Parts: sequence; structure tokens; C-alpha cells
Amino acid sequence: MLDDNTKGQLAGYFERITQPVELIASLDDSAGAADIRELLTEIAAIAPAKVSARFDGQFARKPSFQITRAGQDMGVHFAALPMGHEFTSLLLAILWAGGHPPKVEPEVIEQIKALDGEFSFTTWMSLTCHNCPDVVQALNLMAVLNPRVRHVAIDGGLFQQEVEARQIMAVPAVFLGEESFASGRMELAEILAKVDTGAAARDAAKLGAKDAFDVLIVGAGPAGAAAAIYAARKGIRTGIVAERFGGQTLDTLAIENFISVPETEGPKFAAALEQHVRAYEVDVMSGQRVSALEPAPTPGALASVRLDNGAVLKSRTVILATGARWRNVNVPGEQEYKTKGVAYCPHCDGPLFKGKKVAVIGGGNSGVEAAIDLAGVVEHVTLIEFLDQLKADAVLVSKLKSLPNVTIHTNAQTTEITGDGQKVNGLRYKDRASGAEHLIELAGVFVQIGLVPNTDFLKGGPVELSRFGEIVIDAKCHTNVPGVFGAGDVTTVPYKQIIIATGEGAKAALSAFDHLIRTPQVEAAPAATAASPALVG
Repeated sequence: MLDDNTKGQLAGYFERITQPVELIASLDDSAGAADIRELLTEIAAIAPAKVSARFDGQFARKPSFQITRAGQDMGVHFAALPMGHEFTSLLLAILWAGGHPPKVEPEVIEQIKALDGEFSFTTWMSLTCHNCPDVVQALNLMAVLNPRVRHVAIDGGLFQQEVEARQIMAVPAVFLGEESFASGRMELAEILAKVDTGAAARDAAKLGAKDAFDVLIVGAGPAGAAAAIYAARKGIRTGIVAERFGGQTLDTLAIENFISVPETEGPKFAAALEQHVRAYEVDVMSGQRVSALEPAPTPGALASVRLDNGAVLKSRTVILATGARWRNVNVPGEQEYKTKGVAYCPHCDGPLFKGKKVAVIGGGNSGVEAAIDLAGVVEHVTLIEFLDQLKADAVLVSKLKSLPNVTIHTNAQTTEITGDGQKVNGLRYKDRASGAEHLIELAGVFVQIGLVPNTDFLKGGPVELSRFGEIVIDAKCHTNVPGVFGAGDVTTVPYKQIIIATGEGAKAALSAFDHLIRTPQVEAAPAATAASPALVG
């Protein structure tokens, strides 16, 4: 199952193990169980003095296996053959169980160890999902570090009956006990914030006490990362605050047009961005949502960036690089059936619709690519495009039309996504030429109609926005507010591409630096805290 090159790499990794690890499997007669037995046997043979495999487990779910430190009962379980995107999750779990320290801040490790209560997590994932590993790895780490945390990662394709019984139609889907805990990509900080009720207050106090920055970047996608690197290289105090590092690239499978990198995957690209930023003296504040911007009251004074947790960060200049998110189709049924048949990532959720009928809304490149991808997995794909022709590249359109299980409807307006109260069962559309209404019976709808800028926190404020909600900037990334700059997909810059966003981020940082050296600094006020009466409404 593992080629010689992979085995050689694992042998090098296993040298880092300081405490023996056991892989304990509970198997049945299924083909999946045979594959798991083969995989665990091969892994154990690589470093038999450090990793052993047993097949006498008595777990209720079969096939499955546990990863634990010898003599202990760590709560790390896989009900899956963790290959594909989850192979890294498997490797990291073995290394952590074997005593190799995780690349996590010491205070986060202590927070995990101090969690009070019993936590039994289940994550439903698919092996083709590039959003799932972050969730699986975060929960596995918690289970390794805290004996009161247990986690099982389940391949929905391997346990299809359980998927249907729980009506899981989007991954990753996380349950805490029998209750739904979260759906979609989550980072460790977000999970901890949900289970550690005191975390938000502690974060707010810590963040609010920080000294003022010279440049504070809001957003950590390609534009934000490039801005942080360029600012830090100027030797000025640089901070970057964002919900998650990587932005939209985390939701992108293949990247093949970033010059000098022939091919990579979005999560790998995002990890490389973060690694590059952390190589400089940049204060990275992830897992934080910005709620408001208050520009400097006078030239040279400090702007304020308010966070959802109540903390306020101060900076001489601010670069807004908050990117964009998937655009909703805004028809009845979309919100009601999100994660219950309405999906936005064909790579992540496509396998859950194997053998079923689905629709894709959108005839641009992303929509046509999604339809092509899904056609290899599902029974039938119906593509719905509002305009009278597909907008995608000709080569993609040609490929789509060659597929036997695809139907294309152009000049078609989606009017409703229907369901039975539990999950999607159809889509209604109107023929814009004839006015005729049609109902298609199906199990899933993938929305692929472009992006909307993340500027909700700026609406009604002093920063000028276009009629599309984008931040209006000039050729040097200036906004209409002195000391505030914009970069990347959130702005009016044309062509929303990764390579353009990185260039815009660099440009914004250089413009911010130019502003700093030309603007006399006003005496800074003491650092604000989340508890300051003047800053808490």
C-alpha cells in the first residue's frame, strides 16, 4: 500500500518518536478492514521498536483503529483508511502519541490540558476533503494532550449507512456527544473558543494590552501575508489579525497559475504563506474576527481596530485585506438546507453524493469545473446558468459537453431549492425565454456563482465602498481615509487572482511605509484593554 519512497520518509519521521506507540485495530470482514490491516502492518514494520500494531481491539465501530501511547488509553480513533488528505493526520497522530511535540504555542497546550469536563467528539469527513484535515488534526491533538478528550474521525464513504442515518450532507461535520458541534473548516483556536468558556475574555485582555503597531493588517490570505512580509522587512512593528490564515486558498483544491509554482494545493499554499510570515517578526493573531474600524482622529494619531471579543488594537496604519467569500444564490431553501444538501465545495462534499443526482448553479469557470468534477462521482449533474451561454473557458465547456451524465440549462433562473424538512430533494428554475417553470428532483445543490467581498464590518463607516461592496482604492492601494489601505480581492482591483492579491499586498505595505515616513507621529496613548470603559459599548 505504501511505496518505498513513502516508507523511507516515514522511517525518518519515526526517528522523532521517544515513547512507544500502539495501533490497535478492531476489524471485520469488509474490504475496508483488509486495507486498514495492510496499512497498519506496513507502518509497524517500518520502526518495530517504536510502533506496533495489534488487531484484537474491541471497538463498537468496525473497521476502526486507535492510536495510543503504549500503556495508555489515548482517545484518538480512525474509522477510516486515512490516506489521501488524511494521511498527514495519521502521521501527526502517531508522532504526537510518540512524544514528538506539536508545533503549537505553549499557552495553547496548557489551555488544552486544563479543559474541564468530558468531551467525546466525532468528525465525519471524506478523504477527498481538503478542509477536513485541519479539524481532524486539531481534535486529535486535543485527545493526545488531554485524557478527558476523545475523538473518532469517520470516513463517510466507508460508513455510508451512518451518514444517511444522521443526514450528514457536508463535511467536515463535528458532533460533541450526540449533538451537532460544528460544520466546515475550523482551526484549533476556534474549537477551543467553543469549549473553553473563559477563552474569549482571556484573549481580549491579552490582545487589548498589546502596544500599538506601525502597520496592522486585517486578513491573512495571500494579500495580507504579502503585506505582512513586506512591512516586517522594513523593520517596523507589524501585526496581522484574521479569523484564519490562508483565506480563500484554504478552500481551493488545485493552484496551477501561481508563477514559479507549477502545481500545488490550496491548504499547502496557505501553510507556506503562514510559514513565510512567521519567519519574520510579525505578531500573528489568528482566530479573531474584526467588528469595526475607527480611523485615526488626526494625522499621525492611532487608528483603532475593534474585535468581536471586545479587544481594541491600535496602529498608525491599517491595511484591509479581508478577501471574499462564496456568494449565495439567495433563493428560498438555500439557508434552510445549508449542509443538508446545499454545498459550496464539490471537492469536499462531492463524495457524499455518490450515485445520486445533483445540480450546480453557475456557468463560470468554477461552476463548470465543479460539474466536471462531480460527474465522475455522482449519477447525474444538472448545470444551471442564468445567462444565455456558459461563461467558462472554451476548453472547460467542451469537456463538460462531452460528458454523458451532464445536462446544461442556460437562460435559466433558479427560483427555489426544495426539501422535505430534513434535506434537499429538488430545485426549481424558470426558463427566462419562455417563462416556463421546471422542477428537478435531486439530492444536492452546489452553488458556484462567484464571490462577495468581506466588508460587512465597514458598512456605514468612513471607508468608501463601491456599489458591489468592494473597498475603493487607487493605484497605490490608498483608500479615501488617510493611513488606511486596501489590498486583494476585497478591493476594486480587477481580476481576483492569487498572484494579483500578493502583488497588491506588497504594494499596500510599501504605501503604508511611505505614509509612515511622511507623517509625524502623535504621542501614543497607553495600550487599551478590553475592560476599558471608554472602549466598551
